[in-house]
Amino acid sequence: MATGFREGMAAIAQRGLLQTQEKMLETNNKSNSLYIGIPKEISFQECRIALTPLSVALLVNNGHKVIIESGAGVGANFTDKDYSEQGAQISFSKKDVYGADIIVKIAPPTLEEIGLMHKGQTLISALQIGTLKEANLKAILHKKINALCFENLRDEGNVLSVVRAMGEIVGSASIFIAAEYLSSAFGGKGLMLGGFTGVPPTEIVILGAGTVGEYAARTALSLGAEVKVFDSSIYRLRRLQNNLGSRVFTSVMQPIVLAKAVTTCDVVIGAIRSEHGRSPCLVMEETVAKMKPHSVVVDVSIDQGGCFETSEVTNHKDPVFRKHDVIHYCVPNIASRVPRTASYALTNIFAPILVDIGDMGGLMNMVWKRPGIREALYSYQGHLTNKDLANMYNLPFKDLELLVVSNQ
Repeated sequence: MATGFREGMAAIAQRGLLQTQEKMLETNNKSNSLYIGIPKEISFQECRIALTPLSVALLVNNGHKVIIESGAGVGANFTDKDYSEQGAQISFSKKDVYGADIIVKIAPPTLEEIGLMHKGQTLISALQIGTLKEANLKAILHKKINALCFENLRDEGNVLSVVRAMGEIVGSASIFIAAEYLSSAFGGKGLMLGGFTGVPPTEIVILGAGTVGEYAARTALSLGAEVKVFDSSIYRLRRLQNNLGSRVFTSVMQPIVLAKAVTTCDVVIGAIRSEHGRSPCLVMEETVAKMKPHSVVVDVSIDQGGCFETSEVTNHKDPVFRKHDVIHYCVPNIASRVPRTASYALTNIFAPILVDIGDMGGLMNMVWKRPGIREALYSYQGHLTNKDLANMYNLPFKDLELLVVSNQ
């Protein structure tokens, strides 16, 4: 009965949205044209961009206007000329870019950037709930910005599309990073990551059987390495084996088995994710101290605190440190190491969403037709519509469906 009630309320809300709305909810009635702004990222070592030149061409051909801050694509090796040739307007003024109706960016907006935004604007960006500051969230609510966090965007298959795409890239990249630091050129033990006739294969232990772990295992196996995967979930381990199409060593988190595997391998990839809060610390310093000299640890979970007791946050300019003669790579934003590839993956998700917003006559019309988009909306007309955020900061929570109905 409760489900039927909510479906009924959603239908009423959707019908209400077809009535006359404020300008911020509807695009130009004649052409449904969007005004999209892409600012230059100012977050530390964030080199990705939300739209590539070809996606800009798609949007322009659909009658939309795109304004891009000069130099926004440089980190991903896209020039201003690449964008202007596809119909984008290049601006040297950050204020002009933030004057657009829809802002699409990668990193969460800073207080300075929120200050440039106007009432009723639409924002699509990361939320990064683990590092989100209450002041920033309140500033977004105060300006009545309609904000979507792309971490919560789901596709037609109910898959977290951005999280999945970035997980695939980071998983594969973690193996290539490990291969670099195994070579003597980077101070490693001088191993080549792979298996060759008469030469024992490199041993890799992967902690976590999610998307990152799966693609790390897939890449390592393709290079001929010997792979062992640990996870606390039998379901995830079985799914990983089915997705790989081959049998690999898998185990639940048995401390003795895990410690033995870690101390005898050449590379450990930490890919444990936590739904809420800090990632679990699985490998203690005592175990790291027993690892082979010049072994490599790549802690992909470092943005959630890391799953190695010896992990410390590093960056792309100074990515590694040694502890107990073990090389540690603990850069939080690995996807920015390959920003062009990551930008292509992101634009494949964002461009169709923007086209649909225009075709459907506004953000909220699309939100009600696409549950996977609706889940990503956390701020609507100054109200907090994400229950987790409301609980975290002890702020009032408003049910989006009831909120829209009550405003009619």
